[in-house]
Amino acid sequence: MASTSERIADDLQALVKDGAELLQATADKKQLTFLEGYHQWYTRALAVVRHLIPDREVEFRRLYDRDSRRKTLDPVTYALEDYVQGLGVAPRYPGADVFDVHQTAYLKFLSQLEILRSAESRISDILANIRGVLQADLFDSELDAARELSKNGHLRAAGALAGVVLEGHLAEMCRTHEIAVRKKDPSIGDYNDLLKKGEVLDVPQWRPIQRLGDLRNLCTHKKRREPTADEVEELIDGVEKATKTLS
Repeated sequence: MASTSERIADDLQALVKDGAELLQATADKKQLTFLEGYHQWYTRALAVVRHLIPDREVEFRRLYDRDSRRKTLDPVTYALEDYVQGLGVAPRYPGADVFDVHQTAYLKFLSQLEILRSAESRISDILANIRGVLQADLFDSELDAARELSKNGHLRAAGALAGVVLEGHLAEMCRTHEIAVRKKDPSIGDYNDLLKKGEVLDVPQWRPIQRLGDLRNLCTHKKRREPTADEVEELIDGVEKATKTLS
């Protein structure tokens, strides 16, 4: 089954391909063919640009939107909105130079397509950043919940939840650094050792993670003694530091 990242990349590639076909229609001066597909393409492409490369959205929209304040119609002020409405050089723009609207529309649309292609070329980094932001927000929420559990005296549950956050962060680090995890149900210690072996973590970084793993085990193994409030606080604080400083 394809991952979410792969599906997004495939959809973006298909959108770029559709755009290339519309661009060719403009080059061939097949304005009707362009009109039949552009509005749907623009709606989909704008959503991609807005979510994946928001810093290019204004530029992307400007190539389509007509400037209501313009005084003349020329290759600079001509917009794709004019082209899809079949607008050429109109009498209400006195002194306008005659120009090839197909060529002008071609260049405007080519710019839009290249903006979309820039998202395609950066898709891995973009999705990794989005995943990182979402994951960081999730970890913060779970650690807040762990603190609340600890505050209310549910020490084992608080420690177990903090341990889940740490385990998830270490697993993501292994994926990021392409470290193979062959064990079916790896523990915090397993991830920690793999990251040390892969030279992602050095010994001073590895040791505190081992300590956090021991505290997590104390919370989850009921046959051991009860964890203290200080130990659970140490675990939660240590996990928070690890998720903020190790990547």
